Amino acid sequence: MDDTKNFEEIKERFKEADVDGKIEIYTTVQDLTVDQYKELLRMFPIKYLEKLERAMA
Repeated sequence: MDDTKNFEEIKERFKEADVDGKIEIYTTVQDLTVDQYKELLRMFPIKYLEKLERAMA
């Protein structure tokens, strides 16, 4: 599977997930580019950023 298609699937899962699911995806997915991580982060609800930061610590 090519990387672009794989990222599109990850992005779709991320979009449909609840906050805890988004955090799990963001903190466990590997081999994304900085731009891909930024794209996911733009879809993350701002009011839960602190929860994401704690999960990444």
